[in-house]
Amino acid sequence: MKLAIVGATGLVGQEVLKVIAERNLDYGELLLVASPRSVGKEIQFKGQTHHVIGMDEAVSLKPDVAIFSAGGSTSLEWAPKFAEAGTIVIDNSSAWRMSPKHKLIVPEINAKILRIDDRIIANPNCSTIQMVLALAPLQQRYGLKRVVVSTYQSVTGTGKNAVDQLMAERAGQKGNGTYPYPIDLNVLPHIDIFMDNGYTKEEMKMVNETRKILQEENLGVTATTVRIPVIGGHSESVNVELQEDFDIDEVRSLLSTSAGLEVEDDIENLKYPMPLLAHGKDEVFVGRLRRDESQANTLNMWIVADNLRKGAATNAVQIAEYMVEHYLVY
Repeated sequence: MKLAIVGATGLVGQEVLKVIAERNLDYGELLLVASPRSVGKEIQFKGQTHHVIGMDEAVSLKPDVAIFSAGGSTSLEWAPKFAEAGTIVIDNSSAWRMSPKHKLIVPEINAKILRIDDRIIANPNCSTIQMVLALAPLQQRYGLKRVVVSTYQSVTGTGKNAVDQLMAERAGQKGNGTYPYPIDLNVLPHIDIFMDNGYTKEEMKMVNETRKILQEENLGVTATTVRIPVIGGHSESVNVELQEDFDIDEVRSLLSTSAGLEVEDDIENLKYPMPLLAHGKDEVFVGRLRRDESQANTLNMWIVADNLRKGAATNAVQIAEYMVEHYLVY
């Protein structure tokens, strides 16, 4: 397999390389692709020196699979060109997620809908991925009625410049202005741009992507997304109203045996999910499981995952693994 990583020099691109190495994804040739300012840069990977190449060269080399982590505008321009060359594109941006012609995939939930002619496959938003992994087994067992989510998101979701701003402020220096306000010792209820309805684009991503992945276009979903001064992962407080009543022990058992999830729910020993413990791991951690005593059939959950891993890189590599296993023959 000829594998291309587009956006190889960015935070997510670098994490994709780590995941490829850890999961031992089998390839014959690796193409590291980035913007013109990075072309020619050397990257060491698995004992070999790779030189970063540009987009035109990468398309001409016709990779079998290309994992894109280079932003929406880049994906809109270049993903179709790779697809026309026969490449299976797995895109980490929001460019194709809500397109009715493209599939939005979390492998543990809906990889089976993929087909060989899916040449551009969308990777969901990081916050959506970790939430739907916990919602999907509840949907199958009890049915979903309404979801209320508040997120507490790491600065790594914005990128390297945001990490630099946080660390500069923490060192007592002026930040670089990636965020409109200081992020250290602060909380910003503002991720992405504001929409006409008063919600941010990030909040509406969670609403629309959740409905698409779970195939419930009328599911009630409302979100408040918040940036916090954390490096390592996103956290979410999720309140979910179910169609049927539940037993909390059964919910705990159900989530414990669901692919991609790990339950940490032992309040007697103060064990619950935290970004500090999720950092660098692929699992989505669920805890603080408890009944909402103010409303029937309603469950509260606390969900944490490393947003650069399962929220981006790992999910994309898992999609690549599925397509290679089922549709690519060498």
